[in-house]
Amino acid sequence: MKKILTILAFLCISLVACGDKDDDTKPAENQGENQKDNPQNNDNPQNVENPENQNTEPNVANGKTLLVYYSYTGNVKSIANEFLKTVDADVLEVLPAQEGLKYEADNYAIGSALIKAIRDNPDKAESYPEIKSYKIDLEQYSNIVIATPLWWSNMAAPMQTFLFQEGNKLTNKNIMLIVSSASSGISSVIDDAKRLVNKKNLTGEALWINNSNRSEMSTLLTQWIENQKFASKMTQKLIITVSGESLEADFADNSSAKALAEALKQSPITYKADDYGGFEKVGDLGQSFPQNNEQISTSAGDIILYQGHNLCIYYGENSWNFTRIAKIPNISKEELLKFLGDGEFEVKLEVK
Repeated sequence: MKKILTILAFLCISLVACGDKDDDTKPAENQGENQKDNPQNNDNPQNVENPENQNTEPNVANGKTLLVYYSYTGNVKSIANEFLKTVDADVLEVLPAQEGLKYEADNYAIGSALIKAIRDNPDKAESYPEIKSYKIDLEQYSNIVIATPLWWSNMAAPMQTFLFQEGNKLTNKNIMLIVSSASSGISSVIDDAKRLVNKKNLTGEALWINNSNRSEMSTLLTQWIENQKFASKMTQKLIITVSGESLEADFADNSSAKALAEALKQSPITYKADDYGGFEKVGDLGQSFPQNNEQISTSAGDIILYQGHNLCIYYGENSWNFTRIAKIPNISKEELLKFLGDGEFEVKLEVK
């Protein structure tokens, strides 16, 4: 299950370094202040030696993961999309409050001014550019991945704003970084992360994607995800058949969905379902499964376990303590109602 949430900065710290064609503004590598992150430094091109006092041992918890990213040119967004193919995570995109800014205009005047303001007064809120408001409960996440571009050797300004605002809420969470740049090293981006969050919460090695290895992004991400010990997303699909027509749903990543998938491997489950409340079709599965209840606001396509044995296929909105089982992607209320039909009907569940 993924929730796409729009905000001004991206928590799965994919820190993208600046470059002419990167998700960042040009790093101006010939300037003295950037020499320490010149590609001639000792940063490894794939992952970076961790700064002092950073936890170098991967410590990904079994809890929920949030990917937070900011992308200016699209490179970091590509990294985020690739990450989500493998890891089941919610997503928060950080967006500048002021739309349409050209950070590279006038010889990169806007972008460089934003970074300079933060460097000059990093402890003052007014030093950080405004980002769009967002709603997300950070308490529900154990793992935060921050994906960001590099700007003039530093973390992109919008992402710095996000971490400045939320850093105190990230205590006791596992924070991981992904940084994208053209060629500049990312040690100063890691220093920014250490300043903005508790450095003891930074776990594992930061992943550095740059122009020299961007063609290998998928492989590098897969290796990094394995090293961080993320649980792999379930690749099985839930098949829902009604009146000879079938739809596929993506399983949630919890013990309830896994238990149902295992049961369906043994044999399909057929049950009767009917309308309830004008927003769902519900029926008794005839057996019980473990519950992982959480407060959920439903939308069309959500498949929910209620009281351990009732399966609810939602076509409308409701909010309650439920267990997520699966999600039928990209389906409207009207399309789902046409598939399910009126009144009582028979549902067949299978797995593939």
